[in-house]
Amino acid sequence: MPLTTVFLDRDGVINVKAPEGEYVESWDEFELLPGVVEAVARLRSAGLRVIIVTNQRGVALGRMSAEAVEEIHRRMLDAGLQADRVYYCPHDDGECDCRKPLPGMLERAAREVPRASLGRAAAIVGDSEADMQAGRAVGAVLVKVGAAESPVDFECASLPEAVDWLLAGAVDGE
Repeated sequence: MPLTTVFLDRDGVINVKAPEGEYVESWDEFELLPGVVEAVARLRSAGLRVIIVTNQRGVALGRMSAEAVEEIHRRMLDAGLQADRVYYCPHDDGECDCRKPLPGMLERAAREVPRASLGRAAAIVGDSEADMQAGRAVGAVLVKVGAAESPVDFECASLPEAVDWLLAGAVDGE
């Protein structure tokens, strides 16, 4: 089945991740990683759906508002990142079915975004085991930025490298 949908984690894949225990709380703290705008544009040019799925626990902890997260996402898209949709989970552990490693955001996107898919027609690119678990729950191709803690389809150092692999047809026909 050919790939139709790529789910991207945000922090650590699209932008520089805050140190452990800290959060990207405003646009001033948001820094795109090298080559991500171009990498996402390549996915879109190939006709793929690109959907960002990100845990934003800092909202539940009172570190930032939902409005601040939404402003970051609006400005990220305004800066040229061509995602079809951005979903975020503002909850703490155990409060919802959308916080990764649960697959709620991916399932919701598959229902709401035209031509979005799950299963092997989808890939998730993430930097955490929670991202891989969410992808595994929906049968997606697993692409890990950084060292993987469990079996994945591909390990890489960056989103541009992940996109090279995905667009090379590495998952077509699976």
